[in-house]
Amino acid sequence: MEVILIQDVDNLGAANEVVTVKNGYARNYLLPRKLAVESTPGNRKQLEERLKQARKREEALLATINEVISKLKESPVKIGAKTGTSGKIFGSVTNLQISRAIREQKGYEIDRKKITILNEVKELGTHKAVIDFGNGHSTELDFEVVAE
Repeated sequence: MEVILIQDVDNLGAANEVVTVKNGYARNYLLPRKLAVESTPGNRKQLEERLKQARKREEALLATINEVISKLKESPVKIGAKTGTSGKIFGSVTNLQISRAIREQKGYEIDRKKITILNEVKELGTHKAVIDFGNGHSTELDFEVVAE
């Protein structure tokens, strides 16, 4: 029996996949638990429509991500820090400070958990961080630590 999976099922397949299973497994387990629906022409059309909508959402998200990446690459983000006489900063720069600086200077809200600083920042100068947007999309961000 062919069924269309609504949710991911271990050892069987992912959501929106058409799989062939035994009749008893479909009738007694998948269908009553709403994990799958029977593969009928109407349900196949609904599946195609869901996949088309998902592709449109993915394309719109990708366009937004590319816009944010191009805006972030234009110029480095400046982060102010208190320094001593030798040019070393008190403490270190955190991903929360980078997130706030991006919000104030570039106008984009990026969650601090998506920002990874490559090296510990304890001195003035230009440094790098990686922003992970998910779905395999990430970019390297240059930021400059300046004395306040």
